[in-house]
Amino acid sequence: MSCCVKYLIAASIISVVIPGMATEPAGFVEGHLTIISPKEVQLADGKTPAMTAENYAQYPLIILSEGGKKEIARITADGNGNFRTALPPGDYVLDVQGRARGHVRAKPQRFTIVSNHTVRVDMDIDTGVR
Repeated sequence: MSCCVKYLIAASIISVVIPGMATEPAGFVEGHLTIISPKEVQLADGKTPAMTAENYAQYPLIILSEGGKKEIARITADGNGNFRTALPPGDYVLDVQGRARGHVRAKPQRFTIVSNHTVRVDMDIDTGVR
């Protein structure tokens, strides 16, 4: 078989396979991270300090594959505790980095992404700081 015929066959196979493998448009996950501390810290003036971006940055959220075995993405909530990211359609788990080692308590949240849609998933974590 000549070299040109081989390339023509390969190009024909690719043109048939690639359209069927076209990726669907992404969807979005958004939500709010709430950090719960059993013992609230009070300042000298009696006020409870506000959460800041630095507080949220201490607790990055991780998005895992449906089985929870592969990390797909890592996101950090903004200074108000809000987060949003695009993902390909599929089933995922939202978790908190460090939860498995017992540093924070949180319940992993399962969710499904659909093309061109936004799903809301809120996460509450307990820092265990007393």
